[in-house]
Amino acid sequence: MTGPTVPPGHPPPTTAGATVGVEEEFHLVDPDTLALTPSATVVRAALAGDAGEHVHPEIVTTQLETSTGVCTTLAELRAQLAATRAEAVSAAARDGLVPFPASTHPFGTWREQRITGAPRYEAMVERWGGLADRQDICGCHVHVGVPDLGTAVAVMDRARPHLPVLLAMTGSSPFHDGADTGYESWRTLWWSHWPNAGPPEPMGTEQRFREVLDGLVRSGLVEDGRHLYWDVRPSARWPTLEFRLADVCTDLDAAVLHAALVRSLVRVLAGRAERAEPVPEARPELLRAARWRAARDGLRGELFDPVRGEPVAARHAVDALVAELADDLRAHDEEDEVAALLDRLWAHGTSATRQRDTWVATHDRRAVAAAVVRDGVAGIG
Repeated sequence: MTGPTVPPGHPPPTTAGATVGVEEEFHLVDPDTLALTPSATVVRAALAGDAGEHVHPEIVTTQLETSTGVCTTLAELRAQLAATRAEAVSAAARDGLVPFPASTHPFGTWREQRITGAPRYEAMVERWGGLADRQDICGCHVHVGVPDLGTAVAVMDRARPHLPVLLAMTGSSPFHDGADTGYESWRTLWWSHWPNAGPPEPMGTEQRFREVLDGLVRSGLVEDGRHLYWDVRPSARWPTLEFRLADVCTDLDAAVLHAALVRSLVRVLAGRAERAEPVPEARPELLRAARWRAARDGLRGELFDPVRGEPVAARHAVDALVAELADDLRAHDEEDEVAALLDRLWAHGTSATRQRDTWVATHDRRAVAAAVVRDGVAGIG
């Protein structure tokens, strides 16, 4: 959870959405058995900064994290995602392992994991106990540049109703502890155990956000803003608004699509905030219901509109989001690429759907894992 690599002295963008960066977390597996496999060798290298410029350790020794640099175009982002994934492949190969690009593993278990031996992670276990011990999930985080905290808060407030649709497009965690959970994103449900996770309530102002964060620090729940695990949050380290809702996107195209939609949404919502357009009202109960529905069904059926309070076909929900962003995507010459990526998503389905289809066809969870690894390696060069 390091954030995108930022050059020294890199100033905040003057315009919301001018920059974008992506963090991806990966499991580590043995290439023959495809089982989750801890690696002291890889973790030591990552902790020492010797596993690659963009490769970082994670809380357990069966995971790695990558982070792109600060990107300004989708072409640059695609190239950097390919490069950071290639770095992860090289880092894992130090111990004969390969990255596994999905949010959960089809037959692994948290019971066999070990915490990475670094003060930061030991402090997390001390603070959160069993919650930290059971982190066998991985996520994808998109950082979008914002000029100031006030803009970040204004966009965060307005983004809340859109989060379930974005989640539904990224599901990659249908299995957990060897069982088919019935969810496209079991990671979302598992992550919801944390009291500092989920969709945030509207803040209204920068000052109110600071007051809430201060209260959470004084409560002992978090040390600082880095421990706000909300689905969207102002970054504590970088001049960005960070979207943390997505499962790991198994294939590169899905990761680019998710980042493109998130950045466009920030640009659009920042414009609405500048025009003082009202924040959409969504009851927290209905927003949680919409998040649950997106995690359960993904793009397979209906989603739930938390503002209107009614079900909507998943395709219509996605189309409605893209329609809201169409003028912005066109103005930034991204409309055609997003349309092509969406066509591919509808044709191939989410990673969760493909994993479950492989399981139904083979009844072999190793075949599921092998398909995930193949999808993840494709396109990294």
